[in-house]
Amino acid sequence: MLGFTRYLLPFFLLFSTSPVASQALDQPQGTVILEISGQVAVTNTEGAAQFDLEMLEALDQLVIDVETPWHEGPQQFSGPRLVDLMAAVGAVGSELRFVAINDYAANMPWDDIQAHDVILASRQNGDTMSVRDKGPLFVIYPFNENPELRNEVYYGRSVWQVKAIQVLP
Repeated sequence: MLGFTRYLLPFFLLFSTSPVASQALDQPQGTVILEISGQVAVTNTEGAAQFDLEMLEALDQLVIDVETPWHEGPQQFSGPRLVDLMAAVGAVGSELRFVAINDYAANMPWDDIQAHDVILASRQNGDTMSVRDKGPLFVIYPFNENPELRNEVYYGRSVWQVKAIQVLP
């Protein structure tokens, strides 16, 4: 019996002390600007994780200086890396589906967030972005650091006015 317990104990500890299981996500205090649903383990509402601007900006922020096809001249964007945002909600999947305020949607393979410092920008040149300025959230790839990203495939994944992310299996 003792030998059997020796094999069960590590299995039990693996699942009972999972870092995702022990994390909690606060409730948004301000206006909800993002909802992440699908394959997520950490939620604060029924089946989803909701964020206000303050919650997103509480995550580590990455600043990217980049030229985009949608702006004149270099721009500075800041926001959490998508890989960090997905870790915060315990997401595991193969694809992310970004949905914009106007219901435009585009999919991004999970590999993109692991291979590149893709951010969900909430600020442009230090200011929060209005809906008129492609905000409140904009998927930004590090185009200047990786010239191979400067093509229609990655431009199409750079969704602006993001309101939701669905983590697909």
